Amino acid sequence: MENKTLISITSPCFNEGENIEELYKRVVKVMEIFPEYDFEYIFIDNASTDQTVEILRGLARKDPRIKIIVNTRNFGHIRSPYWGIISTKGSATIYLASDLQDPPELIAEFISQWQLGFKIVLAVKPVTSANPIMHYFRRIYYRLLDKISEVSITKDATGFGLYDKVVLDHIREINDPYPFLRGLICELGYKIKTVPFNQPRRLKGISKNNFYSLFDIALLGIVSHSMVPIRVASMLGFLVAFISILSAFILFLAKIFFWESFPVGYAPAGIGILLMFGILLFFIGMVGEYVGVIHNHVQRHPIVVEKERINF
Repeated sequence: MENKTLISITSPCFNEGENIEELYKRVVKVMEIFPEYDFEYIFIDNASTDQTVEILRGLARKDPRIKIIVNTRNFGHIRSPYWGIISTKGSATIYLASDLQDPPELIAEFISQWQLGFKIVLAVKPVTSANPIMHYFRRIYYRLLDKISEVSITKDATGFGLYDKVVLDHIREINDPYPFLRGLICELGYKIKTVPFNQPRRLKGISKNNFYSLFDIALLGIVSHSMVPIRVASMLGFLVAFISILSAFILFLAKIFFWESFPVGYAPAGIGILLMFGILLFFIGMVGEYVGVIHNHVQRHPIVVEKERINF
């Protein structure tokens, strides 16, 4: 019997018990369109506290194509999905969220575009039925990131898409323990095919995206793929230092020549000190972000620690 080409599908999950079964059924229905391929579906669970793991176990008992990784704890919204992606074995890997906001029906379009030769196919959401305010700020952020990055970042992409094994092999070689994956794949230079879609609202369960997680991704994207902030900090630092020294020299001369008639006020001194400290603290914080990225690299902690694997 001839071996079929394997396509991998992976979804991270954390407390998605209300969505898992529907997600599985919709993915299987799409893959039935492509009988020429085998597929594996890897769920990586981030230590759910609801019935998610039990539901996954039930699915895995019925369908050996379902594979499960259970983490020992919640390793966050970047490391756990990333581990799921690089744990796949297929000739292509499809990543989609488990909250049903990434429509599984788009998998058919991803595979069709992959068959045409595209190594990366990304879903983009120029329109969304989700929170319009958050979508607006995300669009502004990605346009800003695209302007200051050394490579063009795909706008309105969430990571939902297909990645050829060649692409993922490069990602595995890079071995970044805390990657901004959407930027990293753009760094590789492969032509990216985009597929627009209207992202639906989450109907079941609670969104795991909070202010911290979104802020984390935003800063990670900037410090991972742009030297502009630290260069701006350096230039402004030199400029402010020059102005400060020049001002101090002028003030010294004025005091010498107009000793009696040149009083020094507390307000200008206080404003100057506060301004200087404000600028310094802002840019120390920015430099701290870059140091944090370096820190993550040199620590070499495991991306995740697995508690259990099922059907591997």
